[in-house]
Amino acid sequence: MSTQDFLLELGTEELPPKLLKQLSSALTNNVTTQLSELNLAFTKVESFATPRRLAVLVSELQLQQEDQIIERKGPSVSAPDQAVEGFAKSCGVSKDDLEQKAFGKADYYFFTKEQKGLKTQDLLQDIVDTAIKKIPITRAMRWGDLDFNFVRPTHWLIMMLGSDVVEATVMGLSSGNTTRGLRFTGEQTFSIDSAGDYRQTLLNKAQIEVDFDARREMIREQVMQVALDCQSNAVIDESLLDEVCALVEYPRAFSGGFDARFLDVPEEALISAMKSHQKYFHMVDNNGKLLPAFISVANIESSDLSVIIDGNERVIRPRLTDSEFFWEQDKANSLASRLPKLDSVLFMKSLGSMGDKAKRIEALSTYIANTIGANTDHSARAGLLAKTDLVTDMVGEFADLQGVMGGYYAHNDGEDAAVATAISEHYHPRFAGDTLPSTAEGLVVAIADKLDTITGIYGIGQGPTGSKDPYALRRMALGLLRIMVEGKLVLNLKALIKQSLELHAPEVDRSSADAIYQFMMDRLRAYYKEQKVSSKAFEAVLAVRPESPYDFHLRVGALNEFTNNSASESLIEANKRIANMLKDHQDLGVEVDTSVLVESAEKALFEATQTVANKLDGSSDYTQSMSELLSLKDTIDAFFDQVMLNADDASLKQARLTLLNWIRSLFLSVADVSHLSS
Repeated sequence: MSTQDFLLELGTEELPPKLLKQLSSALTNNVTTQLSELNLAFTKVESFATPRRLAVLVSELQLQQEDQIIERKGPSVSAPDQAVEGFAKSCGVSKDDLEQKAFGKADYYFFTKEQKGLKTQDLLQDIVDTAIKKIPITRAMRWGDLDFNFVRPTHWLIMMLGSDVVEATVMGLSSGNTTRGLRFTGEQTFSIDSAGDYRQTLLNKAQIEVDFDARREMIREQVMQVALDCQSNAVIDESLLDEVCALVEYPRAFSGGFDARFLDVPEEALISAMKSHQKYFHMVDNNGKLLPAFISVANIESSDLSVIIDGNERVIRPRLTDSEFFWEQDKANSLASRLPKLDSVLFMKSLGSMGDKAKRIEALSTYIANTIGANTDHSARAGLLAKTDLVTDMVGEFADLQGVMGGYYAHNDGEDAAVATAISEHYHPRFAGDTLPSTAEGLVVAIADKLDTITGIYGIGQGPTGSKDPYALRRMALGLLRIMVEGKLVLNLKALIKQSLELHAPEVDRSSADAIYQFMMDRLRAYYKEQKVSSKAFEAVLAVRPESPYDFHLRVGALNEFTNNSASESLIEANKRIANMLKDHQDLGVEVDTSVLVESAEKALFEATQTVANKLDGSSDYTQSMSELLSLKDTIDAFFDQVMLNADDASLKQARLTLLNWIRSLFLSVADVSHLSS
């Protein structure tokens, strides 16, 4: 089978940096999907992406489709001649050219022909055109008077098989083998001699690294080296690194500085200004303290680097001056004095203003603090003031500083340190793997804030549906559950949901509590799936409906320990057997009439069960409980081997059923282990 490397490069104006990886991945996936659907084999596919180009290199692409035998099944041989003639005509042949073959219990007419495989180069125009058009683009652009649209205007197209250009027209561009270098230095245009040499040619001719991952690591190494040269440490945010990589083709890292007076401003504000506005990496000393310096990455090699450094220092200065101004202005008014302003900020239609939300968070925080033993006054105060930084100038400019600046302003206002810390951390965890609030009061306010949002939005019928979750409630619910589980907080989730709903306006449906609880349990299921916990273990615990997510967590942990014991398999099957036996006996208690027991095996089981029940009485150590229940294995096995449940004596049968129900109730005090059955 003949093969050649295939290269596609689409040259564009500067692509949106936050979308570059997504665009590149989509193009590559679309190309490979098209090739696979056309039964064209290949050995490897590589993606390349820079701010001005998307490229795909397909190694050892099959140059021609394999010949195929096409077979169509027609009417039965007993069908009317008119039907058979019609089938033959649709196949472009006469009735005599059809074959008769057995199919099932009857014979049918079949049409068979050999279809020659098409040449790959004749298919590539449609493949590429379809692959580009299928890239998901939210906001497409049109340019000139062309009838095409893309995320940015396109300027050149390379399509090559080996060293040959594939003649094609896509997006109004005629394919060739000419690419472009950097805008201002080096060769502006040059040819690619062979598809397989694409990456190396760009490196040799223009020092452009088209491999996104390799270029990102190049930037990382340069940034770390610059920091080392400055005797400091660079703080590399991975999302910022990706964004910078999507902004440069020819990375050259350098350092600059700013006036040390700006360090009087909270460092988060300075870092946000450097990262969000200028895409700078910040530097810290060995103690983690912010330094008056930054690292930027240029897209050009300069003979006079001082000019670039000076330009970047001049650009960052007004940004930091703004932060300094906002800081000084905001400190002039306390958070408490800003509360009236929250009344004019809409939280959500039917859910009132941010002022209304603040009052609900205050009330719910009081309830939660009383439940877990946190400081009630501090929790309520932090809950009330948590959203006031939304109406500060600093957060108005840097939205990512919500909460963080509230903590600083609370300190400045003389609020208790616990209040300030709770305000600063109440958005945590903000994303997967993020830290939890560090204080009890912070945990309280974080729960109150998230739960208020979830119950409110769900209560007005705007909860997630299918894949749509416009208010990110799934992520919020997962964060809420993480706080309860990882924060080891024994809180009744159903009671919390009900309490939160009662604080909302009448428009919020109180009867949505069960749906919200189910939604939360679905998120807890997702949480344990990420933790690699068996879905059977989750269902086993869910069956006994614990009220607290942390209590749920302890039970899941106990089941994991239980299933690691070799004796558990027999007990799991015994529980399943017991559950089946008892399904038609709903009114059984746990008080066994021992006077009617006759068999030594059932008497032994009763005594063993009583011993275990005494040890389990009032215990919340589920791991220990399951360990004690494991001791029943031999006596349960002996009971089923030696005792006939359906005794002729009704009172004896009742006693045996009650004994089994007692055993099952002891297991159900932890989980319904019958769900663990294979």
